[in-house]
Parts: sequence; structure tokens; C-alpha cells
Amino acid sequence: MTPLTIDAAILAGGQARRFGGADKGALVVGGRTIRERQLAALAGIACDVRIVTHDRVPGCGPLGGVYTALAETSADRTIVLACDMPFVSAELLAHLSTLAAADNADLVVPRTGRGYHPLCAVYARACLEPMADRLAARRLKMTDLFEDVRVRVVTADELKPFGDPDRLLANVNSPAHYRELEALHGHEL
Repeated sequence: MTPLTIDAAILAGGQARRFGGADKGALVVGGRTIRERQLAALAGIACDVRIVTHDRVPGCGPLGGVYTALAETSADRTIVLACDMPFVSAELLAHLSTLAAADNADLVVPRTGRGYHPLCAVYARACLEPMADRLAARRLKMTDLFEDVRVRVVTADELKPFGDPDRLLANVNSPAHYRELEALHGHEL
């Protein structure tokens, strides 16, 4: 049996209105940009890493970004990351990728007390058609896609061996949140 190919896409096409349109991937956390941290975490896991800055179907939010990421690769599975997640670890991404290969799921997505994290997930090519249908109908809510594909939810308890799930999956939503994450970084193990 041929092993699955895994690529990765860092979604950087958002407008970052609360940051005055600044590139959130270029924010520095712990002496490195978020993008540098993510690329280091993906090294050795993904065959190819793309930074998605323009969506094939503009104005469709995260669903449009994930669709673009999947459409631009021929890999069996694609790790999708939002560009503003500084603490995602290589161990977590490797675990999600392993589950994607082993569980015969179209989507492997973490869920914590804060909800689902579809922008730190692994998608199969099988998600492309359902995404295209939803984009065409302008049904853009990410979690509604779960109705159309085989989903493997990774619980907060399953994430704990890789660190605090809330920290691992934290993202930078505002300048105040960025300051909080910088302070968090100073309290690492």
C-alpha cells in the first residue's frame, strides 16, 4: 500500500482588520515570527508547505481559504493552519496527521472547551467537492461542512499529552490578545 502524502497550508489571506491589515504571521512571539515557528513545526511532517494569501473564491472567509489550500495540492491530506497560531507543535501536527491516515477520516479536527478548531486540522481531498458545493451556495460556516464528510474529532483529553490544549491552539485575534500570548510565552516549561 502506498503511504499517504501530506502537504500543509498556512492560511494568511484574512484581512486582519484589528491589526490594521498587518501580516499576523510576521508577529514575533518568543524571538521568532509566528510563521517561522509554524514552518519549524511542519518540517519533516509535510512534503510541501504553501502559504495561501489569495482565495480562489474571494470573500468566503475560512472555508474559501481551506478550499484554496486543498485545490492547490495533489497530496492525499493537507494540514491547514491559521497564520496566527504561534504555539502549534510538531508533535501535535504529527499526531493529527497520523490520525488522518489511520482513522479513514476526511477531516481530523481538534475540539476543546472553546469549540472546534478547523483552522488547525487535517483535510482529505474528499473535502473538496462538498466545500465547492457549500461555496457555490454561499453556505460558509466551517463546522457545517462536518455534515458532509467523515470527521474524526480529537478531544481536549487526547490533546493534553502535547501540552495545554488552549495554549497549543491559541491564536492572535487582537493586539490585546497578542500581548497576552507574549506573556504566556514567558511562562513556558
